[in-house]
Amino acid sequence: MKCKHWLLIVVLSVITLSVKAEGWIRINQLGYLPQSRKVAVFISEQTTSVKEYALIDAFTGKTACTFTSPKATGRIGRMESTYRLDFSDFNQQGTYYLKAGGAESPHFPINNQVYNGTADFLLNYMRQQRCGYNPFLKDSCHVHDGYIVYHPTKTGQHLDVRGGWHDASDYLQYTTTSANAMYQMMFAYQQNPESFADAYDAAGLPGANGIPDIVDEIKWGLDWLNRMNPSKGELYNQIADDRDHAGMRLPNKDDVDYGYGKGTGRPVYFCSGEKQQRGKFMNATTGVASTAGKFASCFTLGAEILQKYYPTFAAEIRAKAEDAYQQGIDQPGACQTVSVLSPYIYEEDNWTDDMELAATELYRVTSDKKYMDQAIEYGRREPVTPWMGADSARHYQWYPFMSMGHYRLANADNKRISQEFIRNMRAGISRVYEKAVESPFLYGIPTIWCSNNLTTAMLTQCRLYRELTGDNTYEEMEASLRDWLFGCNPWGTSMVVELPLWGDYPTKPHSSLINAGVGNTTGGLVDGPVYTTIFKGLRGVRLDGGEEYALFQPDRMVYHDDTHDYATNEPTMDGTASLTYYLSSLQKEGMKASNARNDKNIYSNGGIVRTDPSKKQITLVFTAADKADGADAIIRTLKKQKIKGAFFFTGGFYKLFPSIISQLKAEGHYVGAHSYAHPLYCSWEKRDSTLISHEDFVKDLQANYQMMNKAGIKYTDAPFFIPPYEHYNTQIAAWTKSLGLQLINFTAGTMTNADYTTPDMKNYRSSKEIYDKVMAVEAKEGLNGHIMLIHFGTDDKRTDKFYTTYMEKMIKTLKKKGYSFVPLQEAIGL
Repeated sequence: MKCKHWLLIVVLSVITLSVKAEGWIRINQLGYLPQSRKVAVFISEQTTSVKEYALIDAFTGKTACTFTSPKATGRIGRMESTYRLDFSDFNQQGTYYLKAGGAESPHFPINNQVYNGTADFLLNYMRQQRCGYNPFLKDSCHVHDGYIVYHPTKTGQHLDVRGGWHDASDYLQYTTTSANAMYQMMFAYQQNPESFADAYDAAGLPGANGIPDIVDEIKWGLDWLNRMNPSKGELYNQIADDRDHAGMRLPNKDDVDYGYGKGTGRPVYFCSGEKQQRGKFMNATTGVASTAGKFASCFTLGAEILQKYYPTFAAEIRAKAEDAYQQGIDQPGACQTVSVLSPYIYEEDNWTDDMELAATELYRVTSDKKYMDQAIEYGRREPVTPWMGADSARHYQWYPFMSMGHYRLANADNKRISQEFIRNMRAGISRVYEKAVESPFLYGIPTIWCSNNLTTAMLTQCRLYRELTGDNTYEEMEASLRDWLFGCNPWGTSMVVELPLWGDYPTKPHSSLINAGVGNTTGGLVDGPVYTTIFKGLRGVRLDGGEEYALFQPDRMVYHDDTHDYATNEPTMDGTASLTYYLSSLQKEGMKASNARNDKNIYSNGGIVRTDPSKKQITLVFTAADKADGADAIIRTLKKQKIKGAFFFTGGFYKLFPSIISQLKAEGHYVGAHSYAHPLYCSWEKRDSTLISHEDFVKDLQANYQMMNKAGIKYTDAPFFIPPYEHYNTQIAAWTKSLGLQLINFTAGTMTNADYTTPDMKNYRSSKEIYDKVMAVEAKEGLNGHIMLIHFGTDDKRTDKFYTTYMEKMIKTLKKKGYSFVPLQEAIGL
């Protein structure tokens, strides 16, 4: 590798020595942490020789780094040539795109913030899946659940089991998947609490409640799980069954009749430990332990997580944990789910992994050696989760898809036990790796139903193993599995809906939300590719409008972004929840590398509109397109008051006023971008209506940064951007992030942004009105964390200039009230 470092954004270009050929480059669309493994995959329909590849500056076209070691990896499907392009050694922060054989990849950032907010983003789907009160629909569903079946004495009685989450795009609810989802989210929060924010309340509605959003979701799930265990020895495994599959309808419009009247209640299945109905067949239930172990591990860890926020509830579920565990001891075996009309169920065969995890959790909180001994015994019965290294499995045959109990035992104080279960973790990873080396994408997961869930499980196991041991043998496979989920796969698509919003992602997932036209399954991890043989053998799947990815389907597997393909494109609640650990770990890793604190900024439509509201701090920001009549007054006042401001200017401003730029830089102020030509990005009347193309947006902002570069402002020194007219939408904020930047805006309410208005305008505000409004807001609700915007220049028709008449008075008054004026980057803290 030969590197020449440039300070602007860079582009990755692949240089070939063969004739120009049609090709594609697959990358992780989210981007990469600087110190992470970074590998892209080049694919081409034609035989193509790639000898070297280079990093090219996106704005200047200059070469930053040249690599000479592409790895040829043979053919896949209709792609005759594939290469793995490793650029891991390049860790300069910036934004890049790949170019090879006449093809260009989408651009992607390399920085420490690329995974910020991604674990929280998954919770959008969890909130959508809520049963009972649904915050996405702002309505309730299934409020009459449920009527007991299979209980020896209580069959037919009503039991309040409202709440929880719908399992996928149908409305069934399973303890099997719900409990695993709860545990995975609890583990994510336990390991990486700093990665989670508070933007929603307990009901799942916008508005902070002092509790991290993932804890709100955990509590929602545990409330339901608690209802599913109403008394000692009484555990329930399932609500509803496949009679639910009665066509696409929203959950609040569900009127399926299970024999109790249309929409007036669904069956709730008791864990009898015996085989139960499976249409004209019976399931293969052999006991209760698989479900009992899940209850016990969730109640134990849940009590620990919720103690700070809900101590009474925590004590209640903690008291149930050991009873549930004992029931697993008394009734060993697997408890399968039930169907009535179709052959598809969760065919869980294993159960010792659930009891192992329950025992390890109980040992952690009680220090009772019997639980450790029992955990070891259970763990030795299944050293490796059987799907790892296998070619196939029945649906959810070995579930959960990784053994968290093994990880807990691998952390044991006993070195011999620790080494034994570290070996077990390594053995599972090694089996998958042996299959992965055959793939250009280093992908060794069997593409059975819900293959993305298996991918997430292996990701988790790889990371936990690497952190436990420091062994990096499988780090490249781990990175490849990570990147597979976000676009470095044959189809070039993310497997998480709208993550990233600027990329290729599922737009037609199998969901009633899509069918009803009320939204997408935002944040949901879709099932993922399946073997072609599985797809062809399923009932009721079809493709509307042909195969979007027909050219890229590999030899043995298929993926379709189609509403009627429930096999590959249906989001799953448990898979989504299981990804929270890995993404929160990546965010934590980035935060550590950049010495960032917990993100307590307030966001709106993807832009930061307020800094930490717990701090009595204010940040002054200034914008300008072509006016600078406030320059002397503003710069003089800030210097006098010892305040560092943040200034955002258009390309035209940089041309017109180079001396002002130089003065601001010399005095230590932040100087950034405000677009090049000051276009209106989105409609005033309908914010979601974007008025600029992605291509034009990128070109305009790049031109802004080119002007800044000429003024000596480095890209790394100006990561924040205020949009023209201070007006934007979620799409604009996402496009900004794709360039490695963070959009910010002023905090609404104080009206300082009205200082541009002139007397002939209906919305005119005098400087005194603005000052009085600032003080009124301060008196009523405070100004903690406010980003206060003042224009750097205003129209000549406005003779009452706020920056000369009231700005200094405002600053002095607020200082006396105890506020500190904090520089932008310090206030945001990212």
